[in-house]
Amino acid sequence: MIADAPEPMALVRPATTDAPMTSGCVFCEGEGGVCLWRDERCRVVLVDEPFAGFCRVIWNAHVAEMTDLAPADRDHLMDVVFAVEAALRARLAPAKINLASLGNLVPHLHWHVIPRYRDDSHFPQPVWGAAQRPGPARPLSPDAPAALARDLAAALGAGSNATTTP
Repeated sequence: MIADAPEPMALVRPATTDAPMTSGCVFCEGEGGVCLWRDERCRVVLVDEPFAGFCRVIWNAHVAEMTDLAPADRDHLMDVVFAVEAALRARLAPAKINLASLGNLVPHLHWHVIPRYRDDSHFPQPVWGAAQRPGPARPLSPDAPAALARDLAAALGAGSNATTTP
């Protein structure tokens, strides 16, 4: 969970896009979490979930599937997903990182990047499955969002509207 996380808009201005907004789509109508990094094509958000460090990489335009993107855009999106994975591994030292792109409930292209720990409530099952045990509280430190934002900016560049000091 995010301890004392700033509001998303305090970190990054919303991007402008030529893609039409889709009424009712949570990722078209809002950031989807605390924005850590963005460029003209996608953004990385830290999500307030019971799994500390849970991030999403969200494509800015409303598309549903990876194959809706041009090959260069697919490559870019996966480069961002891998940079988030690397930053989370370096900062949080989880036992495993789960990557998932489901979109069954929100058909807007996004990837989940989820740090997992052997003692988390669901390990080794998926976070969407049944809890296996009570898990320990593992809140992120108050400086974790800013540190992750700096790590992503170092790996990916500043981005079009990114800030490295949230």
